[in-house]
Amino acid sequence: MSKKEYINKAEAELLHTYNRFPLVLERGEGVYLYDTDGKQYLDFAAGIAVCAFGYGKKELNDAMKEQIDKILHTSNLYYNTPVIDAAKKALKAADMDRIFFTNSGTEAIEGAMKAAKKYAYTRDGHAGHEIIAMEHSFHGRSLGALSITGNAHYREPFEPLIPGIRFARFNDLESVKEQITDKTCAVFVETVQGEGGIYPAKQEFLTGLRQICDEQDILLVMDEIQCGMGRTGKMFAWQNYGVKPDIMTCAKALGCGVPVGAFMMTEKTAEKSLVPGDHGTTYGGNPFVGAAVSAVFDLMEKEHITDHVQEITPYLEKRLDEFVQKYSFVKQRRGLGLMQGLVLDVPVGKVASRALEEGLIVITAGEDVLRFVPPLIIEKQHIDEMAEKLDRVFAEM
Repeated sequence: MSKKEYINKAEAELLHTYNRFPLVLERGEGVYLYDTDGKQYLDFAAGIAVCAFGYGKKELNDAMKEQIDKILHTSNLYYNTPVIDAAKKALKAADMDRIFFTNSGTEAIEGAMKAAKKYAYTRDGHAGHEIIAMEHSFHGRSLGALSITGNAHYREPFEPLIPGIRFARFNDLESVKEQITDKTCAVFVETVQGEGGIYPAKQEFLTGLRQICDEQDILLVMDEIQCGMGRTGKMFAWQNYGVKPDIMTCAKALGCGVPVGAFMMTEKTAEKSLVPGDHGTTYGGNPFVGAAVSAVFDLMEKEHITDHVQEITPYLEKRLDEFVQKYSFVKQRRGLGLMQGLVLDVPVGKVASRALEEGLIVITAGEDVLRFVPPLIIEKQHIDEMAEKLDRVFAEM
């Protein structure tokens, strides 16, 4: 079929919950993707920060193929060796003590919310606790995750949502203090806000949150779904700040394309939290995803991915800063590691669409940010190629 035929078929059969770009992708190799017409695209989106090793990574593919020939699924009524190995590696990387594997980042958020509420229930002997989340945050689209997503546009059509959610301003510690009551059980925060516009947390903000939570026995929950797994130059973004959460969520590059997420917690939190019957999943942590996650952590360590991100980030920042200096409508660059954004004074959707014509895949964040979350294996030549393509797009603006 032609590209147009594929698109027409998809529009006729798939529920229209996405305004997709007119691109039908067929295969990938390294940091490049190819459509059904054979056109090559430099990928600076990585499936929305998922494909840390790009495409066609042999060691990862071999690990998954080997597991397919053994067993795909057992259910959580039994143990399986791949997920036990994956759990050990994930907990070591995150400096956490307990983990629950889910099928997605949104499910990881749901589990973290339940874990926080159960912790407070066990501590206090009653329910009715509240959660503080951040304005402009994004945690997912299920009803629970939507409840703590700080954008009314996403929430309003589905209200009433979960009660007892209070919103504070990101990077404003006094705003958080104003929302705390004797019912507060947890503060949810993205270490780097992604969908909200690529806003890294400030050191004093996270340090202050940790102090407040310690003083009042409130759980600090960090959403590392997009900013985790090496993207900021540390395995998890909070490690750049030295502020450890009580609960942490993770997904996206955790499986590098395999649908998997997780929430992790300290032993102190786990002791008062979820017990048999409180939470579950049919597919979460099955042998197949366990093999993928285990291979991902092996590759992260073998290829020194965090070191590479630290080394390549200054060059990406330099090339993006050049756009700020060259074009008046490029207002600002902000970000951390290989999670960067350019604030534009022109429609970012049109820029992303025009970039596709140049063979460059970039995505947006918020209303005015062009987002760069490439595979973590990019080199200087890929950054230069991106800059050349994007410069041609900007020049037309």
